[in-house]
Amino acid sequence: MEFSVEFLSFFVIQDEASASGSKSFKHFQTLGREEYEYSELRSFLDGEFVRITKRKVEKHPKTEHAPTKIGHFIVEPGHDWSSNPNYNLFQRLLTAEDKQAFFNQADELVRMYMDTTAVRGGALIIASARLQDYSDQLILFVMKCDFEPKIARISDEKSLIHHVEMAISARNMKSIQYPYMPEPGIFETHELKIHQASHARYFEDFLTFISYEKSMPEWMNDQMHVMVHDYMDMKWGGNEEAAERKQEEESYEIWAASEKRELQEKWHHEQVMEAKQHFIAHDEDLSLQFKLEDITVKGKMAQYGDHIHIARFQGRYVVLLEGDSIQFEKGKSPIELLQPQELHEVLEALQNKPEIPTALSETERTDAIDKTGTTDTTDTTDTVSSTDEDAPPW
Repeated sequence: MEFSVEFLSFFVIQDEASASGSKSFKHFQTLGREEYEYSELRSFLDGEFVRITKRKVEKHPKTEHAPTKIGHFIVEPGHDWSSNPNYNLFQRLLTAEDKQAFFNQADELVRMYMDTTAVRGGALIIASARLQDYSDQLILFVMKCDFEPKIARISDEKSLIHHVEMAISARNMKSIQYPYMPEPGIFETHELKIHQASHARYFEDFLTFISYEKSMPEWMNDQMHVMVHDYMDMKWGGNEEAAERKQEEESYEIWAASEKRELQEKWHHEQVMEAKQHFIAHDEDLSLQFKLEDITVKGKMAQYGDHIHIARFQGRYVVLLEGDSIQFEKGKSPIELLQPQELHEVLEALQNKPEIPTALSETERTDAIDKTGTTDTTDTTDTVSSTDEDAPPW
């Protein structure tokens, strides 16, 4: 993968504030195609163009603070992309016919960047380049390199080193690539890719007319909110004033706002399977994680109903994991030598298992089991019938 640079403008943002209290910048040079070919910048940037375009990005990142994101130009309904100022500026940079025209637009972009908060000194490089052998489409790169403190270069035997002023490095480089290229030669002209490893988001803030995709947890929360609302409308026939509906909505809100949530027992298995399909159609690798008391179960959402099953048996929860093999890691245990029972044998053992009331403390529950393997609990607590459909499972 090789790039051919059309134009490149190099700016330096001064670390020292000006008399007005704000940082200043200086334009060092704007290069054309041939000038770039013979410049020292080529050895510094050629690899960065490839690294930026190959950097993986998820449409909905797993966390809100993902370093690499996909951005969209914001447009009002009924308007096209040309109504977006950021889109127009990028188009002017890509269609510049000479160095002066490119510099004029690059200068405007730098001034926009200087208006953001927390601007740090460094080099801001703006370049347009073609991906050779794939397409004639120009790609715009905006790259910010911070100054590296205490940098020195080796000189001679006498002085040993020379201090280097305003040294820059590609390490932690921030970048914008437009248009976004999901595959070589395939371009999404209404999307860009931005990379900023630090938690400070100032590099993306100067593009005020760009929106970024929500993280996967945010997207899933929004989808669940829509599904619950649709379920309410179907259940209550669109009657939003029903007291029972409002009560149920409040219970959903409490559930949604809780960090640790228990199984709600609201939807049937078929409803959950239908909702699951909506999520995995978007991302089949979505994770599923929950705890059965103190036992952690991890898998994929797509595996629910196929390899991961949740059921009730005699008033308690049962999780059934299905697969063709079982692997163990690290320390050995006698369980690895097990010849598994048939499922009906396990269910029979569970059915004959003495019922230990949850009202007892954990120590009392353990003692009750350890005595003889059976216990009479009818005098110490009320037993909940497993046939009562409205009774909680615990």
